[in-house]
Amino acid sequence: MYCSTMLAAHLIAFYLSKPQEDPINKVDGFLRAMCLQEEQLKDVSVLFEAEMKKGLSSKSRARAAVKMLPTHVCSSPYSSEKGQFLALDLGESNFKVQQIELGDEVDYRCKEVKIQEKIVPIPKQLLNSRADELFNFVSRSLKQFMHEKNIGFVRKHALAFTFSFPCEQPTLNQGLLVNWTKNVRTPGLQGRDVAHALKSAIERTGGMDIDIVALVNDSVATMMTCGFDDPECEVGLIIGSGTNACYMEERRYIDLVEGDEGRMCINSEWGAFGDDGALDNYITDFDIELDAASTNPGKQSFEKMVSGMYLGELVRLAVLKMAKQGLLFQGSVPNALKAKGKIATTHLAAIEDVQRGLQNTRDILMGLDLTPSVEDCIAIQRVSTIITKRSSNLVAACLSSILTRIKQNRRSTHVTVGVDGELYRRHPQYSKRLQRAVQRLIPDICVRFVTSPCGTGTGAALITMGAKHAAWKRQQVDETVHLFKLSQEQLVLVKSKMTAVLESEMKMLPSIIYHLPNGTESGQYLGLELEKTHVRAMLVNIRNGRPLHHTNHHHKIYEVPLQQLHKSGEEFYDHVAQCISDFLDFVGMKNTCLPAALTVSFPCEQTTVEKATDCEGQDVVTMLREAIDRRATFDLDIVAVVNDTVGTMISCAYDDSQCEVGLIVGAGVNICYMEELKHIKFAFRKEVFTKVKESDMTCAEETGDTSKQRMCINTECGRLGENGSLNDIITTYDIQVDLNSQHPGKQRFEKLTSGLYVGEVVRQVLLDLTSRGLLFKNDENIALKTPGLFHINSLSQIESGRVGVVQVRSILQQLGLESSCDDSVFVKEVCCAVSRRAAQLCGVAVAAVVDQMRENRMEDSLSVTVAADGDLYKMHPHFSRILKETVKSLAPECTVTFMTSEEGSGKGATLIAATARPRQEKS
Repeated sequence: MYCSTMLAAHLIAFYLSKPQEDPINKVDGFLRAMCLQEEQLKDVSVLFEAEMKKGLSSKSRARAAVKMLPTHVCSSPYSSEKGQFLALDLGESNFKVQQIELGDEVDYRCKEVKIQEKIVPIPKQLLNSRADELFNFVSRSLKQFMHEKNIGFVRKHALAFTFSFPCEQPTLNQGLLVNWTKNVRTPGLQGRDVAHALKSAIERTGGMDIDIVALVNDSVATMMTCGFDDPECEVGLIIGSGTNACYMEERRYIDLVEGDEGRMCINSEWGAFGDDGALDNYITDFDIELDAASTNPGKQSFEKMVSGMYLGELVRLAVLKMAKQGLLFQGSVPNALKAKGKIATTHLAAIEDVQRGLQNTRDILMGLDLTPSVEDCIAIQRVSTIITKRSSNLVAACLSSILTRIKQNRRSTHVTVGVDGELYRRHPQYSKRLQRAVQRLIPDICVRFVTSPCGTGTGAALITMGAKHAAWKRQQVDETVHLFKLSQEQLVLVKSKMTAVLESEMKMLPSIIYHLPNGTESGQYLGLELEKTHVRAMLVNIRNGRPLHHTNHHHKIYEVPLQQLHKSGEEFYDHVAQCISDFLDFVGMKNTCLPAALTVSFPCEQTTVEKATDCEGQDVVTMLREAIDRRATFDLDIVAVVNDTVGTMISCAYDDSQCEVGLIVGAGVNICYMEELKHIKFAFRKEVFTKVKESDMTCAEETGDTSKQRMCINTECGRLGENGSLNDIITTYDIQVDLNSQHPGKQRFEKLTSGLYVGEVVRQVLLDLTSRGLLFKNDENIALKTPGLFHINSLSQIESGRVGVVQVRSILQQLGLESSCDDSVFVKEVCCAVSRRAAQLCGVAVAAVVDQMRENRMEDSLSVTVAADGDLYKMHPHFSRILKETVKSLAPECTVTFMTSEEGSGKGATLIAATARPRQEKS
C-alpha cells in the first residue's frame, strides 16, 4: 500500500508528465448538472418556501408534497419539572432506549442531566415483518434495559417515544403513520397510531407500567435537546440516513390547528420535497436511476438527493457510468461497481478527508479489488465532493427558507439550528460547507449551528415534562368542570324535589288573570316594563282585540343607573316617573291621561289585577302614583299590574291558544302557568285565598262552569332551594356567589340559572383556577376580580359554535384578560358547563310545571305552548336548545312547544289592561 509520501510523489510526477485532460475538469464536465450555482440555490429556496405555505394552508395542503405536520409542541417545559423519564428512539436499523434524570435546580437549563442508554440493533427480518412483531421486540428490549439498569417496575414511568417517520398527530401522544421512509417496510402500521401500537406491545410483554406521554419526531427532539442550552434554538435539522427539518412557526399561520397565540413546532417532512415535480429541473439521470431502484420509487425525492442513505449509491452510479464511457479505470468496467451498495456513505468522509483523502480513496477502491490510477483516485474524490456538496447546498437552500420565514414572522436576526445525524457528525467537510452556503444565501441572519450533544433523548424528555404539566392542568380543569355536569338521575331527582315543593316552598302567587281577551278590546295603552336593570315604555294601539304593529318610534328603553338598583323604593319610583315623563314627551302625549299597564319582574302579592304588593309590603301602584304626583307634570290611569312572566305568556297567547305557560330567563328566572281553580283553593295560604275567593266566585258565576275555571299562577320558582333542597348540586362557587349577593340565602334557584348570576359563577370558577396556577399564567388579574365582568353578551359570544380560540382570546382581551390558547379553551369549557347546567335546571322547572298541569287536569297527555323571553334564553347560542331537550326528556307525556316573545311582556300587560278595563267600568 502506498504511504502518503509516496502518493504525493506520484501526484507530482503525474502533473509533470505529458499533457492530458485534468481529471477534475473531466469530472466537473461530466457532473455539470450536479454543480449548482448560487442563483439555482436561490430558486430552490423560493420553491421550498412556496411548498411550506402550501403545506400550512388547509386549502392547499392536500396537494402539497411537503406536509408541514403540526407536532403540538408549543413551548419549552416548565422549569419546576424534574425527575426521571424513559426515552425510546426508533430509527431505521436500531433503536435507542434511555433513562434521563433531570436534577433539582430551579432553572432547568442549568440542571445536570444524567443519562443511561443502550443501543439495540433491529434484526433485518423485523424491518419487513408485521408491525406487531417489530414492536414486541422493542418492548421486550425495553423491559430488559429496565432490568439491567435497576429501574423499578412497580411505579409508573413516563416515556417519550421518538419516531423518525412522518406521522399525522391529532394530539401530542398520538401519531398516525403517513408512510414509511428509507428502507423500512413493516406492513400493517400505515394509518395506525404508532404510540398505541407500542403501548399494546408493552401490555403484551407485561410487567411494566408505562405511560407514553409524547410521540416526538427526531428533528423536534433534536431542536428541544439543543434548546436545553440555547433558548434561541428554534430549528431542528436531521442529516443522517434520512433528512428532515422542523421549526417553531407562528400559530396564526397554521390553518391546521386552532389559535393564533404563540408558536407550535412544525415537522416539515421535507424529504418529500420534489415528489410533485418541483425539483425536476435539478434531478439528474443518476437521481432517476437511483429512484427507480429504490424501495419507494417516486417518493422522498429530496431525501434521495441529500441524505446519507443515498449519497454513496449516487457516487457509485456516477463512477460506474464514467467507467462505462471510458473515463475511468482505463476504459474497463469493474464488476465490483456493478453491485448496489459497494460504495457506502461512510466511505465519503474518508474519501474527502483533507489530509488523507487520496490515500483513503485508493485504499477503498483496492478493497473492492480495483487497481486505480492516481487520476482515477483524483476523479473519484471529485465525484464524491460534488455529490456531497450538492447535498449540503440543497439543504442550505431549504434551511434558508425556514430561517428567512422566522426572521420575517418575528423580526429575529439571530437563530440557532440544532443538528443531528451521522452524515453531519462524521463528515467534517459537510458541516462546514452547509454553514458557508447558509451564510452566503442569507447574509443578514446570524445563524448558529449546534450539534446535539446526546441525541434526541433529552429533548424528548423535556417535551414529556411539558406534556405531563399540560395533562395535569387538563385533569384539574376537567374535575372542576365536572362539578357542573348533571346526570339524568340528578335531573330526575331535582324534578321530583321541585314537584314536591311547587306548592309549599315557593311563594306561589295568584295573578288574578282568569282568561284571555275575547277580541272586543280596543284603545290606546301605555305599557311599562319594570325590570331589575331597565325600564321599557311602549305605546300600544289595540283594535278588535289585537295590538296593531308599532314601530321603534313607539317604544323606548331606559337603563336603571347602577346606583339606583339598591336605593329606597321611593327613589326607584322617582326614576321610573322620570322615564315615563320623557317617553310621553317623546310620543307627544304628555297632556293625555293614558290607561297604563305595568309588568314587574319582582315578586308581588295581588288581590286584584290593578293592585300589587311587593316583598317589602309596599303597594307598587301607590308608590308609582305618588312619584307621578311629586312631578305633577302628567297623569296616568294605572289599570293593571302584571308579573313580567304573566305578561310574556299573554303576549304569545294571542297567536297560540295553547299558550298556558310563561317563562322568563334573563337577569332573573320565573315561570307562570294556568292552574285549575279547584287546586288553587287548596294550594294557597288561607289568608291569600280569602282575599281572592270573592274574585274567584265572581268569575265562576260569570262562566257558569267552576270545574274548568283556571287562574294564572306566578310560581316565583327562583326561590326554590332556599330550604336546602338543592344543596346536592350546589358547588362551592355557587355558595361564594350567594354570599356575595345582596340577599344571601335567597333566590337559590335563580342564582344557579339566571343571566344575572351565571356569569358570576363563571368568574368565581376562573378566579379559583387562576389561583391554582391553571389559568392566565397564575397572574393576579385585576379585571377578573371585577363583579359582573361576564355579562350574558360575553358568555353568548364565547360559546358561539362559530367562535374558535382566536375569537375567544379577543373577547377575553376586551374584558381585560390576556389569555393563552390553552386559557381560551379552558374558559370556553367553563362557560359551556355553567350555562349548560343553568339550561338543564330551567328545563327541569318547566318539565315539573307542565307535568303538574297534566296531572291536575287528569289527562294522559298534554299539548301546551310555553311563551319564552329573556336575554339568556334569546341570546345564548345553546341555552334554548338544551332547555328544550331537557323538557322533552323529563316530561315525555307532554308535547311542549316553545314560542319566543318578540315584543316583551309590556304588550301582554296592555292586552290584560284592555280586558280588565271594561270589567272595572261594568263593576
